Amino acid sequence: MEKNSTERIKQGMAYERARNGPPENFPRLPPIPSARYTDPDFIALERERLWKKSWLYAAHMDEIPEPGSFILWKRLGSPVLIVRGKDHRPRAFYNTCRHRGGPLVKEATGRRNLFTCGYHGWSYDHEGNLIAIRDERDFPDFDKSCLGLIPVRCDTFGRWVFINFDSEAPPLLDYLGPVASEMAELQPEKLRLAHKAEYEVQSNVKVLLDAFLETYHLKSIHLQTVDRFLDHLGTTIELWPNGHSRMTTPNRRPEWKDPGVTGLPEIDTVGEVVRDNNVSYNIYPNIVSPPAPTGLPFILFWPKTMNTMTLECVWFSPDWGSGPLPEIWKTRVANFERIIYEDTQFAPQIQESVESDGFKGIVLSYQERRIYHWHEELDRRIGAEDVPPQARVVPMLAPFIERPPRMNAAE
Repeated sequence: MEKNSTERIKQGMAYERARNGPPENFPRLPPIPSARYTDPDFIALERERLWKKSWLYAAHMDEIPEPGSFILWKRLGSPVLIVRGKDHRPRAFYNTCRHRGGPLVKEATGRRNLFTCGYHGWSYDHEGNLIAIRDERDFPDFDKSCLGLIPVRCDTFGRWVFINFDSEAPPLLDYLGPVASEMAELQPEKLRLAHKAEYEVQSNVKVLLDAFLETYHLKSIHLQTVDRFLDHLGTTIELWPNGHSRMTTPNRRPEWKDPGVTGLPEIDTVGEVVRDNNVSYNIYPNIVSPPAPTGLPFILFWPKTMNTMTLECVWFSPDWGSGPLPEIWKTRVANFERIIYEDTQFAPQIQESVESDGFKGIVLSYQERRIYHWHEELDRRIGAEDVPPQARVVPMLAPFIERPPRMNAAE
């Protein structure tokens, strides 16, 4: 993180701790309409124009370690085959044979020299080219070059693999902007996959995601965990283009260390902000990531139905050397899962409430402005004119979105 960013964050935390109210120029935020959580038409728009047109984390390169290694990604309904090619680049394709739609793979992960449809035997290479078809004599004037697998946009940041169903989407690093600039100090090109887990939650995906974008709830549900160490009144926030944001909360007890990180290797380029405070990035739309010198999780929020979702937690670590993951990681993950339980415990009851006649919308404080920023970006993705009137948010935060100098120069 650049020196001027570090100083700005430190000054911001001091300002937040000392203020007696919101800044004089900060507007009162209108309520977020309840229809955004319950209207099937709005949820359908969200699925098609947000989830199907955003860069989404899909895999780590450790999951496709050699040419021909693949995973089958099925988070949004359209199965996607992600494969490492002979050139070691990851590529993504719809898991759909161009003949009659048969699947090329059915298992979640594996390795293949060719991808052959089990229905009629059409075969494709790692680059998606159609190589062979059965009984080619019965397909006169057949041009195999026109029937390769249909690609899905695929790009990497470090060893993190992202996909995007929108062929017109901007390059991943352009989309990430300041997120990529700051997270570069974590050396994502060297991080290893450490642990994965997922949890089913009975709520709309936004009900839970909203909770991870603020620290206002710390003194209610985290009294025996993170509230013992973090000063939520000092939380400072930056809102960035494309819906991204960063939240930094000062550590009241910087000398305390999680017992689950004892003896673990550290990333030597991590700066003082991440080392001494709790930093949490929101990589829009669905990643929350609190980094530390010993590694970081991606907390991923995946929609299933209007009132169900999957919470996925993927951990990354600096290289621990040969052998299995250090045993102390069991303690680290267990401590983290306790916090995850605290965050998810009320989600089903909140979902019941948002579906009731008594729920009229969400009233947000200045501390919760990241939530409003997230929802403003959702309307931009959908197109404000297409959002049903009863579900729209009023654009308020454009003057408060930080545009780093390099972004301004490129605009």
